Amino acid sequence: MILIAIMSSKFENSTILISSLKQGDEEAYRYLVKTYHKLLFNYAISLTNDRAMAQDVIQEVFMNIWRDRKKLHESYNLKNYIYKITYNKFINQYHKNRAISSIERAYMEALNESVDDNNAELLERKIALVTEGIANLPKKCKETFLLSKKEGLTNIEIAEYQNISIKTVEGHLTKAYSLLRERVGEQLKHMLFLLFKKGASKL
Repeated sequence: MILIAIMSSKFENSTILISSLKQGDEEAYRYLVKTYHKLLFNYAISLTNDRAMAQDVIQEVFMNIWRDRKKLHESYNLKNYIYKITYNKFINQYHKNRAISSIERAYMEALNESVDDNNAELLERKIALVTEGIANLPKKCKETFLLSKKEGLTNIEIAEYQNISIKTVEGHLTKAYSLLRERVGEQLKHMLFLLFKKGASKL
């Protein structure tokens, strides 16, 4: 047990971990998977809203890291590097699983510009902020917002469903956007696209 602990602790140094991976050290690879699996799974869930797809994504991420280990460089910020790979795998899976509309493609491209090696973790935090923000919206405001973004209903359909005026629906949605934008700024549309792809064309 002591020997295992010593071996694991040395891999806490990112340079040593990357160097060991490049040399094909299976112990280093097991440490990598153990350290990042849960973290990446939570990140993939925030992107996909699908546990099975998230698991497929991170499994492919780890397989690719091992396969391409000799291409790793000791100067990499390993955590951000893995986040970037995970994001790219999500995009590939999303394109593979369904046809992408021109509007969705535009948002994907815009989002891709905002996710690089330096801010992948920031994206995850912002998605979490949006999710928390939606949960904390006033009851009627949240219900209206979810009917629009999650269920993909039009304002007229929401008004009929809730037995309220279209103007009231618009008021709830405006308030929701305002409160959520206070949390994440102008990237709100990108975050909502990831969370509620069904209503993406309405953003």
